[in-house]
Amino acid sequence: MSDQTNRLRYFNILLDSIEQRNQEVTEAFGHHVHWGYWDSNSLADGSVEDFRQAAENLSVKMCEAAKITDNQRVLDVGCGFGGTIATINSRYKDMDLVGVNIDERQLARAREVVVPAATNKVKFVKADACKLPFENHSFDVVLAVECIFHFPSRELFFKEAKRVLKPGGYLAICDFTPADIVMPWIGMLDFVFNGLFPSTYSQNNLNLKNSVTLHDYEKLAEKTGYRVVHEHDITVNTLPTYPVSGRVMRKASPPGWDTEVDMFLTQTMEWFSRQGLYRYVIFSFEALS
Repeated sequence: MSDQTNRLRYFNILLDSIEQRNQEVTEAFGHHVHWGYWDSNSLADGSVEDFRQAAENLSVKMCEAAKITDNQRVLDVGCGFGGTIATINSRYKDMDLVGVNIDERQLARAREVVVPAATNKVKFVKADACKLPFENHSFDVVLAVECIFHFPSRELFFKEAKRVLKPGGYLAICDFTPADIVMPWIGMLDFVFNGLFPSTYSQNNLNLKNSVTLHDYEKLAEKTGYRVVHEHDITVNTLPTYPVSGRVMRKASPPGWDTEVDMFLTQTMEWFSRQGLYRYVIFSFEALS
């Protein structure tokens, strides 16, 4: 996988804003760089502080899906600024935690903000998600929190995760998945969003051509040697992310056409999500022997 994160406008904006000590951006995205989770949308108050807690809640949900317990070795692939590693570090004991990212800038931030708890080990490694530099059967859990759409191949990543997982270990991911009804229109939508607009959220913008449905994930799991353990559609629980993240990113972004495109793409994602056409799903898979 190429170092495509260097081409992601939102990471450039976040890193520049953090370096410039932008308090709002640092509070919202300086730790977790993913959507938030609210038990009820009525609980969301639109504040940056509330969003930060919701982002923490999503990491907790991922830990639950992966059945993380004390005394495990956990690999977080696409670890961002280390937010999920920090969540595990604060909640569990006797852990060996490894975060992987292809962008050294993100890893530098993670090393700065994540301090190992007394009984835990924490390490951040620059590596390719589809070519993991770890021994076979060396982890109890592998996580990919809202990042798998950046990888060039979900299948290659699933195979690599299976290789480094112990038999019976868990792979937990969260991803945006289009509803089946959307798939026949993917070609046209991909032309509109990826052909006419610059990259924003990933190398493929809304990742339409690269998107897979819930059923595709089930087939991929079977093909690569996993058993599906958990599928949880949390779209409704993530919707309050859009207004607060849009507001923060607009204020942090330089004025111009690119920023207007970014905002349009975010609003489009929100509309698709509210119509049930674009779903946010947490999956966990058990690695079979």
